[in-house]
Amino acid sequence: MGTTRFIFAGALAMLASSALADDMTGMVTRIDRLNGTISIQQTQKGTVGASAGGAGALQEYKAKDAAMLDAVHAGDRVTYSATDTNGTGTLTKLQKQ
Repeated sequence: MGTTRFIFAGALAMLASSALADDMTGMVTRIDRLNGTISIQQTQKGTVGASAGGAGALQEYKAKDAAMLDAVHAGDRVTYSATDTNGTGTLTKLQKQ
């Protein structure tokens, strides 16, 4: 039972941190303008324990407004914000750096 509580607490902490996340930074890896989706490789923040690559998780998001994808291309570094609704990431803000 203790392990179950620990796993549940970890999952709850991850959900809370993604729901309250401020602007994140990353690199665009793929854009599907027909479906309004974008894949972004999140850049890790900070220097403590950072790996040489500095790459974080690859996430795919549905754009809140498909027009926001027009200003970026694969390989661009971006600042973005996203929300998680029923397990689907929705991009709410996207700005090329």
